[in-house]
Amino acid sequence: MNYQETTNWMFNQLPMYQLQGASAYKEDLTNIKLLAAHLDHPEKQLKCIHVAGTNGKGSTSHMLASVLQEAGYKVGLYTSPHLKDFRERIKINGKDISEDFVCEFVAKHKDFFEANDMSFFEMSVGLAFDYFASEKVDIAIIEVGLGGRLDATNIITPLVSVITNIDLDHTQFLGNTTTAIAGEKAGIIKPNVPVVIGEYTEETEIVFLAKAEENNAPIYFAADLISGVFPSDLIGDYQFHNKKTVQQVIALLNSKTDFKVSIENLKTGLLNVSKNTGLQGRWQQLGENPKIICDTAHNKHGLAVVMNQVQKETFENLHIVLGVVNDKDLDSILPLFPKKAQYYFCRPNSARGLATVILKDAAKKYNLIGEKYNSVEDAFAAAKNNAGKNDFIYVGGSTFVVAELPLK
Repeated sequence: MNYQETTNWMFNQLPMYQLQGASAYKEDLTNIKLLAAHLDHPEKQLKCIHVAGTNGKGSTSHMLASVLQEAGYKVGLYTSPHLKDFRERIKINGKDISEDFVCEFVAKHKDFFEANDMSFFEMSVGLAFDYFASEKVDIAIIEVGLGGRLDATNIITPLVSVITNIDLDHTQFLGNTTTAIAGEKAGIIKPNVPVVIGEYTEETEIVFLAKAEENNAPIYFAADLISGVFPSDLIGDYQFHNKKTVQQVIALLNSKTDFKVSIENLKTGLLNVSKNTGLQGRWQQLGENPKIICDTAHNKHGLAVVMNQVQKETFENLHIVLGVVNDKDLDSILPLFPKKAQYYFCRPNSARGLATVILKDAAKKYNLIGEKYNSVEDAFAAAKNNAGKNDFIYVGGSTFVVAELPLK
């Protein structure tokens, strides 16, 4: 199979959360452990940083990779989901895994995948571990896909565990309280492995402290320990907390491991995240006059910060291109959006995309008024056509909406 056929097979033949939701979520780690053994445990050859959290884990992972690259290390980076190409998920020093490696890996192990009903995510994680081990990376940044405790990445013993924050998202798998979700994320805390917490509340702090004590894991609350942050090319307001988390992780690496990162490496790494790692879709500017911003924020916590930042912008008229997936709690996110805006409702091109008519009707209850469009492309084109040069266009609501934009 060529690359397109290989990735199509991965997407279409096997359960995948991004397409199907709950049916792709596994109840235990049996499968990934089986796959790791089949691959001769590549994960045991890796030095890792493990990053979980409701929001910010992707940005945090990319920042860490960028900083460590600036320090001269060969850095593996595993994140999800991708925006345009599956290979974005698996990188070394900002360069995507090759199409050939993906094809050869799947061809070599396809019979095993089918015989053991491996999920898309399990295959992807196995591929990342195998690639990083074969390329002998110095360190790998591994982002959790969903939750933590039962996530396929949770077979590693990292140098440092990271939990960026907790909010209500994916409640159908992780629980419908922040305490329950914190318990799932805290499942990545390992015996004697230090853990860095980004943002926390009274409720989640109790969960984290208990889990850390149970595992004799030193715990560090970055929000309390880091006073000032260095600037970054990632300019979303929400990056403030992520930068604190990154700076605390780097401090730990310097004090507890053989990895050495200078202040200059840290500063330069934070300023060059997009260039070093290829990160996209985080308060990313796509145009000027009118100013066009897209962002992958898609839950209450993320959208609250982003909508607050939108309101700080100076503009004559606001245009919002909005699409969501069908498992979103609309009553928790729609009140966050400004009423004084023209809306362009669309359905992202995903099996999980919410029908535009449902979104438009739900938005109307909150006085969010606009028209519905057949695609993200049509909605975006209409917004650009209607906007004056002093207006502001925001595009978001889902990673899948951003994925359909011309990002480069």
